Amino acid sequence: MSAPGGAQLLAISDLHVGYEANRSIVEDLRPDTDEDWLIVAGDVGERSTDILWALTTLKNNFGTVIWLPGNHELWTPQGDPLPLRGQARYDHLVAELRRIGVHTPEDPYLLWEGPTGPVAVCPLFTLYDYTWRDGTPGATTKEEALAHSRELGVVCTDEYFLHPDPLPAIDDWCRARVAATARRLDALDPSLQTVLASHWPLRRDPTAVLHYPSFALWCGTELTEDWHLRYRAAEVVYGHLHIPRVIHRDNVRFTEVSLGYPREWGRRPAGPSGPRRIMAGRQGVAR
Repeated sequence: MSAPGGAQLLAISDLHVGYEANRSIVEDLRPDTDEDWLIVAGDVGERSTDILWALTTLKNNFGTVIWLPGNHELWTPQGDPLPLRGQARYDHLVAELRRIGVHTPEDPYLLWEGPTGPVAVCPLFTLYDYTWRDGTPGATTKEEALAHSRELGVVCTDEYFLHPDPLPAIDDWCRARVAATARRLDALDPSLQTVLASHWPLRRDPTAVLHYPSFALWCGTELTEDWHLRYRAAEVVYGHLHIPRVIHRDNVRFTEVSLGYPREWGRRPAGPSGPRRIMAGRQGVAR
């Protein structure tokens, strides 16, 4: 992970700090240099208190922390002191994280000064729209795909705890988020490369390794399949799958940066994965 003599743009996701073992890992995370930045690509936790604790802890150790939500932050679990749902919950988290100095998808994109020039670091919040139906053969509609997945006994917990209020459905929220995000990305200087950071994969091919293929329904949208090319990505960061690995598509590196649940990382010979180095650089600056 180290980059001798230079700053690093680091990324991690799926911290799930409701688990004590993961909470301890977050407490111990430290940068290698004072100029390191950390992207936290969603699924920090479910309870609002855990989310704010974790990101406050990370902000105390890393000078620049960039957060984007996963599905778990958007849940409204029973007993959470924050009973807000949907857009209101997201807006509240954004306001609280801004208050402690964490950058969010609603803030101006920061520029990372890489070895070959500036790169826009773009935290994305796009959700999913049930269009990745490869794991549900014969399904041509969202309703058919969901019914088939239920028959298999594969249903994401989002169906119970993630609410799209005030919109009628998650796929409506997804389409609205994709459209709004695309407008912001379109407005970037066309000479800038980007680091696109999303909780959900931007392309469906990473889901080909899922143990339950129909779970891909809750993993992304076909609307972002070409974003790595359309928005000049130097790197793409994602999480959600809990399958840390690196793949390349169209000469672009896609890095899955999940920590995951203790039962998952506990089976890996190397143990839990810390932040992945996404890019080295001279020094990070906000513009």
